[in-house]
Amino acid sequence: MANKTPCEIGIIGLGVMGRNMLLNMADHGFTVAGYDKDPNQVNSLRMEAEHRTIHDTVDIQAFVAMLRRPRAMLLLVPAGPIVDSVIQDLLPYLEQGDLIIDAGNSYFKDTDIRTSNLKTKGIQFLGIGVSGGEYGARHGPSIMPGGSKQAYDRIHEVLEAITAKVNHEPCVTYLGAGSSGHFIKMVHNGIEYAIMQLISETYDLMKRGLGLHDDQLRDVYSEWNKGELNSYLIEITSHIFAKVDDKTGKKLINAIVDVAKQNGTGMWTAKSAMELQVPVPTIDLAVTMRDLSVFVQERHASSAIYTRAIGSIKTPHKQFITELRDALYTGMIIVYAQGFALLKVASDQYQYDLSLEAIARIWRGGCIIRAALLNDICAAFHAKSDLSNLILAPNLSPKIKEYQESLRKIVSQTVEIGIPIPGLMSALGYLDALRSNWLPANLVQAQRDYFGSHHYERIDAKGEFHTEWGEK
Repeated sequence: MANKTPCEIGIIGLGVMGRNMLLNMADHGFTVAGYDKDPNQVNSLRMEAEHRTIHDTVDIQAFVAMLRRPRAMLLLVPAGPIVDSVIQDLLPYLEQGDLIIDAGNSYFKDTDIRTSNLKTKGIQFLGIGVSGGEYGARHGPSIMPGGSKQAYDRIHEVLEAITAKVNHEPCVTYLGAGSSGHFIKMVHNGIEYAIMQLISETYDLMKRGLGLHDDQLRDVYSEWNKGELNSYLIEITSHIFAKVDDKTGKKLINAIVDVAKQNGTGMWTAKSAMELQVPVPTIDLAVTMRDLSVFVQERHASSAIYTRAIGSIKTPHKQFITELRDALYTGMIIVYAQGFALLKVASDQYQYDLSLEAIARIWRGGCIIRAALLNDICAAFHAKSDLSNLILAPNLSPKIKEYQESLRKIVSQTVEIGIPIPGLMSALGYLDALRSNWLPANLVQAQRDYFGSHHYERIDAKGEFHTEWGEK
């Protein structure tokens, strides 16, 4: 479409996510421009645009010229070098005061560098996390903006219009300075990894442990979604077990290879947590299990060596499924606790000044980890904004105390029958370690001092001490 009126905002990258978000903006009355160097992507947009006020081009200079000054343009391109390449392509045509918004899954430290570099040229830069997949981009995602508050204010009307709504509240708000938006999205993805791992373990227990068939599994997850476990990930899990494969006429789930690769965001969460010395063992474990799944030959070879039949679950099926539901709910609380604990430390360390309540609030709709549980998490941080860990929250701890016994029963039974549930085990281990008044770390201190003279602290005196322990 020929451009007669300057566009309010532009989108660079017209893949499925970019096209859907651009159509979303147009549906909310905004005049928008789209750019992609691939003519096929531009043609796809034209076919979907229909009557909407959308302008498009394969010429980046023409794209910039379409935008109202000071310009605002949103990047939806793969994270990494492509972001830097697009920025370099844009710079010759930009002016001071123009705004670039990176809405991809960029690593937060890259966002800090880009913000600093562009500031010297008078160009504003925002890093925003976007969650909700293709459907969310089209019909309402959860959006996590970070950076300059003044820059956010320039585009907040657009973002608030296109985002998901919960109780008429938009699932977007200004979250903090610097790279906070991309850091929050990274942690969101780490939580997503862990919850998916826990759900997959319940699937394994019911499939191999109880012998449930796909229709029964569909019914279980569908029923769970009606209660405390109500969430997007549980909902889609029930749908997955109902899907029939067009090729075989059987359930599609059984035609899918048991390998789940990881694209980096979960690994970034684990790495950042280690850098900040915040324990997130269930998130770590979820990344590890995706990596382990790739080692197919080793798994098959080990299975031939360490032959051991999967045992049968002794607990009556109905009781076991109830206990498994409660164990999963406890594990989900603990996963969120690990993620929010990381966000709290990062807020202080990186001077983001985050509101954990606001993050929980905008995660209630649109995003992949949306869940009824987030209402309770919002309430926990509303009651105590500086809460260090969600397992200490007065409105959540009674449920953990009630359901932890189900988690213990599931873990102990599963050890006996030989089905791997490392995610649920790590969640229980985290809870038990965090609730322990005493840990054997004194022995670790002594060992380090013994072999490396690293010193230790005493319970009866301040300072650091060293002992000549004997032969080394």
